[in-house]
Amino acid sequence: MVGHSFSSYERELRDLLQGDRGAVLRYGKSIDPASRPALERVLRAPFLVVRGAGSLGFDLVALRRELALPVEVKASAEPTIHFTAASGRAAEQLAAHRAAVERVGLVAVYAYRRIGHRDGDPWRFFSASQPPARGTLGLFAKRLPPVERTREGNAVLRWENGMSLVRFLGTVHTLFEPTELPAM
Repeated sequence: MVGHSFSSYERELRDLLQGDRGAVLRYGKSIDPASRPALERVLRAPFLVVRGAGSLGFDLVALRRELALPVEVKASAEPTIHFTAASGRAAEQLAAHRAAVERVGLVAVYAYRRIGHRDGDPWRFFSASQPPARGTLGLFAKRLPPVERTREGNAVLRWENGMSLVRFLGTVHTLFEPTELPAM
């Protein structure tokens, strides 16, 4: 079954990425206390998040200094999302996303929300396009696990192989936030 892009999960991710204090604190209760500081960094350095519209378009676009991420949100109770389900619409969408971002030098991100996951961080992130050859965005994209391919060549998201939201935000922080210089 292909995971559906449920608007409540889109809103949840939007609120988390844009640093909505209530959403971040609620979400923080479900994750390991040691991971909360990494999550709470988004309160100090949030994204500007815009909801996309239209079929085959991205669900969200997350923007920060030096970083623009078109994001497709998927949600499923299953541990794997197969892009060949639902008459191949998800596979067509993936191809369209790849073509759009590679043409302009961006990276498409798939965010997979595991429905019913009660133990820890339910979000996982994947790169859905080739990383740029150079620059910080290329380094970032290479750290994201890719959308996988089956032996038959079909795209698949395996939740357990994705990057957690906390690690995703930590990677953004490490690569895109300048370190503070000591006061002189």
